[in-house]
Amino acid sequence: MGGAMRRWMIFVLMLAMANVGSAWAADAGTAAQAPDMTRVEVGNGELLVLSYHDIRDDVARKGDPDAYAVSTQNFAAHLDWLSGHGYRPVPLSEVIAASRGGKPLPPKAVLLTFDDGLRSIYTHVFPLLRAYRYPALMAVVTGWVDLPREQQVDYGPRMFTHDDFVTWDQLREMQASGLIEIASHSDNLHRGVTSNPQGNTMPAAITREWDSKTQRYETEAQYLARVRKDLTDSAARIKRELGVAPQSVVWPYAAYNSQTNAIADRLGMTVTFDLEGRHQKIGADLHGLARLLMFDNPTVNDLAYELRHDEELDGVRALQIDLDYVYDADPAQQARNLDKLIERVKQIGPSHIFLQAFADPDGNGSADALYFPNRHMPMRADLYNRVAWQLKTRAHVKVFAWLPVLGYELPDAALRERLAIKASNPKETFRLNPFEPDTRRIVADIYEDLAISGYTEGLLFHDDALLREDELRGQAPADPAARTAALIGFTQELARAAGKWRPKLITVRNLFAAPVLDPKSEAWFAQDLAAFNRAYDYTAVMAMPWMENSRDPQAWMDHLVAQVKKSPRGLARTIFELQTVDWRQRDKPIPAARLKAMAHRLQADGARHLAWYPDNFIDDQPSTRDAREIMSARGFPYLER
Repeated sequence: MGGAMRRWMIFVLMLAMANVGSAWAADAGTAAQAPDMTRVEVGNGELLVLSYHDIRDDVARKGDPDAYAVSTQNFAAHLDWLSGHGYRPVPLSEVIAASRGGKPLPPKAVLLTFDDGLRSIYTHVFPLLRAYRYPALMAVVTGWVDLPREQQVDYGPRMFTHDDFVTWDQLREMQASGLIEIASHSDNLHRGVTSNPQGNTMPAAITREWDSKTQRYETEAQYLARVRKDLTDSAARIKRELGVAPQSVVWPYAAYNSQTNAIADRLGMTVTFDLEGRHQKIGADLHGLARLLMFDNPTVNDLAYELRHDEELDGVRALQIDLDYVYDADPAQQARNLDKLIERVKQIGPSHIFLQAFADPDGNGSADALYFPNRHMPMRADLYNRVAWQLKTRAHVKVFAWLPVLGYELPDAALRERLAIKASNPKETFRLNPFEPDTRRIVADIYEDLAISGYTEGLLFHDDALLREDELRGQAPADPAARTAALIGFTQELARAAGKWRPKLITVRNLFAAPVLDPKSEAWFAQDLAAFNRAYDYTAVMAMPWMENSRDPQAWMDHLVAQVKKSPRGLARTIFELQTVDWRQRDKPIPAARLKAMAHRLQADGARHLAWYPDNFIDDQPSTRDAREIMSARGFPYLER
């Protein structure tokens, strides 16, 4: 999922800098200590990009009001450590040349970037870069450069004035040194705009603004025109003042999509940056280059730890949440439900929330309506974006949208009947035929509408994506593996549709346990663990022995783990999704002691990733205390006594 510092971690403090009411919260701080500073091997053609903001002499060791400020002492130590451990700082021009087939980057190439255009890049950073002869990229908000003296910018800890930002004369001096290249950080997109009827704010570069007066969202065309004008103004101002047009844009808050990147391309800014991951192979596409964000004044040991840390060892702890239990026709009760959810998630401390984005009030597994504006289904309430954003900014978790693949009960009865799979079992979940072009178009539109309407870092494909061997004969392939591949291909189309507006989405697919325990049952499900783990970032196997009528749930679970271990990268890619209630006994809760024992044994057997469903936040079941012990992603989740 990326390292401890990623694209979507610039939350509470940084949007506060842009003078907005709802801020973004940092995803995670830098790790505390590393035992040594072992070199990280980075081969030819790979690039490490480091992202800095303010460099000050008086930054607190930890907990500074500006979480993105780095002390001058630590910054100088970073430069010294990079030099002493064989890193080769390179200018952006060499990165571009390498991407076009020119000279490959040297081993352990590193690009230093500095965002926002703060005065410290001239007073503190530039002298050190000259001393080391290190090149760097400075990304400036052109609306803040030479800020008029009567204006101020709310930068979070305090109001910033003209003296806090770099001037054009200073930029010209740094550019003339040959060490500094200037990138656009937008002209006026370093701010939030209202993103939903409830008043949340999200980054201006990726959000269709909600107008409370007209009670409408910006149209897609209006939104793209706003971004285009801003980038045009920023690039023109840099060219006019410095004589050289920018080659890159560093999106504020690392918030971008394929459409805004296309706008930048047409303006000559063909390199863009992200905060996802640490380093990458350099190829022809330089969109969304990964950067490691310097956060919470990292020491040299912190930096070394981040560069040495194996991200695959990070475990997922996910709660699957029914948005149907947040929704209420009474806005006051709905607000209370949301507050209860947020508080529970904060107390438990999972890493992820799989959040239902569809309405299924009858509990039959298919969508009756959706919780976001869309083109094809009724909208029960415009709620998904608000809840997802509140979970991210208040509870500091990653939120994945949980959506059906085929299970949509379309409001047009004739169309629904024409596209429906005629299941042999009347109790089977209602599904649309994935081999019908209209199904593919409609569902892809729904996923695209989800992505443009609100925040999500990933997708959980619902367990409705199955195909029985006696269904769609003559349309579906007869071979079970081919049917499995066909459904995988469809979900990948859906991920691409959502990816138009949300880059680098993480994908998770629900998998029934039967195809894991008995590979022959792929014929009855069109599902296979190895195929899923090749196709998706994670597979969420439904590790639910009570649902499977097991007489010995623990033995059943042990067998499941053993089968997962046999699959390539099985434990690395598989999320074991536990059940918290016994649906056979009218949703009787599974005893907490049983859940704890099962979770601990899973981890002892090598399972890295755990989730559960349902999480009853309304009635606090399982209890928050027990949930914290089982599902917390914190290093020490237990309460003090």
